[in-house]
Amino acid sequence: MTIRAVVWDVDDTLFDYTAADRAGMRAHLAAEGLLAGYGSAEEALVRWREITEQQWARYAAGESTFQDQRRDRVRVFLGKELSDGEADAWFRRYVGHYEAAWRPFPDVLPALEALAASHRHAVLSNSSIIVQEHKLRALGVLDRFESVLCAAELGVSKPAARAFLAACEALDLPPHEVAYVGDHPEIDGRGAAEAGLLSVWIDRGAAYARAVGEVVAHRISTLAELPALVRADSRFGAPSTFG
Repeated sequence: MTIRAVVWDVDDTLFDYTAADRAGMRAHLAAEGLLAGYGSAEEALVRWREITEQQWARYAAGESTFQDQRRDRVRVFLGKELSDGEADAWFRRYVGHYEAAWRPFPDVLPALEALAASHRHAVLSNSSIIVQEHKLRALGVLDRFESVLCAAELGVSKPAARAFLAACEALDLPPHEVAYVGDHPEIDGRGAAEAGLLSVWIDRGAAYARAVGEVVAHRISTLAELPALVRADSRFGAPSTFG
């Protein structure tokens, strides 16, 4: 089979979200005078990430809106009953520090350049188009993608097959002609494989529980490995790299 397009995750795949979030939140908590309330900056950061994951799961399940999950992250983290305006203002101050730390991974531009002439490119993210287009524009890569699809507008999140199939439909290509590259072995790796795409898991060393099963997916540790993989497309008969 020939792979004609690559669909990309954004956070912790193209963009070092974890590093930016940690640096941004550390600077924000220092500016807000909140670090003293924790044993260490690391403890505060761990708590913020736990709350972020919990509130994002509620949003992904349709239990809150995109804006409300942001507000609830602030309220739970601070342990205060804040108005929407107060929560929004606190989050905006955090975003200022967070955006100052935005950086693409160093292997991103070389990989995009290597595949620019041979493959089409799109984005599928469990965020919102407003957030991700702004991010990709700031990183200088938005024009590399012919479409950006996000869960907030699609009404469906990864790992649901409908999310991946929507990306294929946007490209007007069948799933078997599309590769998906993401950093999460379940949400991205298994989700894309079960939707029929060539699934590529970029393992950047995050502490995810490794997926186990018969789903064929390809693990890479750097995007420098991607061009050869999508050009060869050895999905059939290849062993799973999950485990």
